[in-house]
Amino acid sequence: MNDDELNISIRKFLKMVGVSSQREIEQAVARAMQEGAIAGTETFPARMTLEIAGLRLQARFDGEIRLEPAPDAP
Repeated sequence: MNDDELNISIRKFLKMVGVSSQREIEQAVARAMQEGAIAGTETFPARMTLEIAGLRLQARFDGEIRLEPAPDAP
């Protein structure tokens, strides 16, 4: 196994996922705002699942997407 190649391919994959995911979320928020479906102050629970079938890997990551700062944020 080539550790450098593994590291580079993981980084490329994560960059693509990060950029594409951010674009999808931003477009969904803009669409919901235009449709009047959200006020623009919400916080949404979010979940990302990473699956690599050949490694029998399935990892879930939970978080949230905030449209405004938390009330206790500076």
